[in-house]
Amino acid sequence: MLRSSRYLPVVALGLLALIWGYTWVPLKIGVEYCEPFTFAALRTLPGGLLLLAFAALLRRPVRPKAVTLTALLGVLQTSGFIGLTIAALVTGGAGRTALLANTWQFWILLMAWPILGERLRGSQWISVGLALGGLVLIIEPWHLNNPLSSLLALAGAVCWAAGSIVVKILRRRHEVDLLALTGWQTLYGSILLVLVAIFVEGDAPEWTTEFIWAFLYTLIMATCVASFLWLFVLREMPAGIAGLGTMATPVVGLLASWAQLGEQPTIPEIVGMIVILAGMAILFARGMKSATTESMGAPVNERASPAPDDGGSLGVQIVLDETAGD
Repeated sequence: MLRSSRYLPVVALGLLALIWGYTWVPLKIGVEYCEPFTFAALRTLPGGLLLLAFAALLRRPVRPKAVTLTALLGVLQTSGFIGLTIAALVTGGAGRTALLANTWQFWILLMAWPILGERLRGSQWISVGLALGGLVLIIEPWHLNNPLSSLLALAGAVCWAAGSIVVKILRRRHEVDLLALTGWQTLYGSILLVLVAIFVEGDAPEWTTEFIWAFLYTLIMATCVASFLWLFVLREMPAGIAGLGTMATPVVGLLASWAQLGEQPTIPEIVGMIVILAGMAILFARGMKSATTESMGAPVNERASPAPDDGGSLGVQIVLDETAGD
């Protein structure tokens, strides 16, 4: 029993990567029956309320702190990331969008340098160089095939990275509860999405069986179940290893979109995806070494140093401290 319980966090982390990675498939299906920002609003408004209710149920402090920074975080990581990446799915493939959206890891490294004074070091330069090269191959600027979808996904990734910088600044100034912060920033960010849905798009979704399934999956599995798993993983594992483990999500997104949606990437896209994944692998190896070294000798209750995350869904993110500044 004791031995099997040691593997539960690893199993939970693997299940989390599957849930978050597969989320791109129901998101792609959902935009066939609903305007993108309307879909984003339907997902985030109840999602934020559910997360706050979950926090209250667990007797966590739910009173909002640092409202201005939390609202800014919501605009960037909920309105920006979720809204723009779902909009990218209207004309773009789920696998391609999943990979481009997850390039936030590289944008964090570039932003942390001028804003936080955290310089790129050693293999991080190689990782960023591979990412930029892979992006050129995926976008194919010499053909300009569907550039809007790629640009929207990249804009979403930049929003997520900027939000991560805000998280780090917020955590330096305030002590906040992870679950409550995620709930409040999701709720704040959903307000802008609701306004866009009402005054810009205006069309109601088609409540088909497929859309209801897609909506319920993103709300229940990608938000509620994934948040529960993430909090469990953070409690049981070093934060750096937990965060870097979620790097498998774009791979799951690529494979799921190929298997279920029949998406066939071009040769340059395949090469670009491999190059970007190689860059992620370098970040993973560097962060894993750093996180393992720092966690040795640390008490279990001091290992997790979380900050809010999404990763393609409403979840939590802690890679910044372990990879951007080590």
